Amino acid sequence: MFKDCEFLSSGSTLLDLACTGTIKGAWPVGTYNLFVGDTSSGKTWVGMATLAEASINKKFKDYRLIYDGGEFGALMSVKRYFGERLAGRIEPPCVDEDGEPSCSQTVEELYCNLDDAFEAERPFVWIVDSMDSLSSMAEVGKFKSVKEAVLKGKDVTGSFGDGKAKVNSANLRRLMTPLKESGSVLLILNQTRDSFDLFTKSTRSGGRALGFYAQIEVWSSVKRKLKKTVRGRERSYGIESKMMVKRSRVTGLERSVFVPILVSCGIDDVGSMIDYLVQDKVWKKKGTKVDTEGFIENCYTRERLVREIEAGDLELKLKALIQKEWLAAEKACEFSRKNRYS
Repeated sequence: MFKDCEFLSSGSTLLDLACTGTIKGAWPVGTYNLFVGDTSSGKTWVGMATLAEASINKKFKDYRLIYDGGEFGALMSVKRYFGERLAGRIEPPCVDEDGEPSCSQTVEELYCNLDDAFEAERPFVWIVDSMDSLSSMAEVGKFKSVKEAVLKGKDVTGSFGDGKAKVNSANLRRLMTPLKESGSVLLILNQTRDSFDLFTKSTRSGGRALGFYAQIEVWSSVKRKLKKTVRGRERSYGIESKMMVKRSRVTGLERSVFVPILVSCGIDDVGSMIDYLVQDKVWKKKGTKVDTEGFIENCYTRERLVREIEAGDLELKLKALIQKEWLAAEKACEFSRKNRYS
């Protein structure tokens, strides 16, 4: 089915390249992937952009586009930020007894909903936002026993673990074959947590299986807040997110990219590519303007250059240049050795 398109884009060309080494996409078709991030570092933007990319890619025209948003973190207008096509196709994982949209509430329910989707024999792109928002049967049961003890004035004993690690370990491996056979894509978003390990700043919930079975694992953090002075006051208009690929079973490489995310329009894909070319000295900064070495005839400020590229429909040409320069940089990192097994 996907002979000439084996990946689904994340909505960020730089993140696609960091994950797979190609501008075709970040998430391999037929796989499960993990995106872990700090608060407000772009997790939901990437999840929603992934669905939006599927909505405009003809290879995914028959796919269900599922947003499993138990966290209720995506309150932005789907139509405004991600287009009419996604707005018309995005759906919840299931409906309740009254026919109302319903998201997974427990980790066990998530796997049941996924199993129902596989049985329907229709491929899907499924975004879980997020693993942290899901409870578990063990956690619910523990809360009920704690509540009963508190009401009776008794001491509370026992573990307060949520049991999700065990459930994920038992169920994630069962998804690998049906995901591959159906050509579906599962992306789980996960929130970082402070680590008590002296050598590790952040950790996450959900257990080791979440990372073990992931084809691509990305961690994001806020590098800096984007601000400008308006009417004499400094105001924030977005962030620059650092997205680090900790695991890629496609390239085997760890790579980091910086992606601006603007409150007014989401992932600034063109802007991020301009920044990359300037930082890699492919394009030259001349004061406040950028010399594109002939890509655009005149020198412009970064924001004007973004508008010129978009107005001229030069995004695909820019992506081809980014691909070329990315691969050239990767080639420069290679070492030549005699093949011992040829």
